[in-house]
Amino acid sequence: MDAHENMRQAIKYIEENLDGEINYPQIARIALCSQYHFQRMFVFLTGIPLAEYIRRRRLTLAVKDLQNTDGKVMDIAVKYGYSSADAFSRAFHSMHNVTPSQARKKGVMLKVQPPVTFTLSLKGVSEMNYHIEEKDAFSIIGIKKNLSFLDDLGKGVGEMWADTSHDTIAKLSALANVEPLGLIGAYSEMYENSTTDYHIGVITTKECPDEFYQLDVPGQTWAVFDIVGPLPDAMRDVWGRIYSEFFPATGYEEAKSPDIEWYSYGDMSSETYRSEIWIPIIIK
Repeated sequence: MDAHENMRQAIKYIEENLDGEINYPQIARIALCSQYHFQRMFVFLTGIPLAEYIRRRRLTLAVKDLQNTDGKVMDIAVKYGYSSADAFSRAFHSMHNVTPSQARKKGVMLKVQPPVTFTLSLKGVSEMNYHIEEKDAFSIIGIKKNLSFLDDLGKGVGEMWADTSHDTIAKLSALANVEPLGLIGAYSEMYENSTTDYHIGVITTKECPDEFYQLDVPGQTWAVFDIVGPLPDAMRDVWGRIYSEFFPATGYEEAKSPDIEWYSYGDMSSETYRSEIWIPIIIK
């Protein structure tokens, strides 16, 4: 059974349990990967976090029940995992912009979250340049901001860089003393509220000044992807290929540790601009 079929079976499990309990570790077991890796992979392949996808699918099915049965709103709420009618109504309104009672009326405009499908397509026609690197524990020193996967994550990252002063950049650059030298962006774990902490900083062994934040990263194995091309498009393309091509092709799995983007100095809009993505991996 290949990686694409594993994903399809995991989605099938989700679909079959939308009106009951969905066990996240069981999803990962079906997909033959860790829960952390599956959730990271899912958000990069689909653009939305797994928990948010499940929420939208349940609220999509709830519309069918509201419009085709005489069931009480509370009963439908419980069926799709809500402990109160109020919580269900708030979630329902946030997606459909109407209340559950209003959704029962004919002609009301509603939204739908279709089931995710994974199909085998002809990719991999262009090579991915990467190497494996062992790295001792290190620290990232810099600034951080909590960003949401439910918003435009790339836009949030861009705005954070634009708001960072030249003085801050200069102070951080002076601290860098570990490869890859220069400025980096780092994504911490994905939290249950579908957010992540994004860090602008440098890799260093120096003491952390009071004005900055320190993120400690354990020693581990990294897959390092070389990127040539203008940002953000070139990097966005490689991010997608890492999850849709690299992991299925190699059998590696992402470790639960920050992902890092390295940026060289120069014109980021240039066709020859160089950057890298560092992914912590588990070699099975």
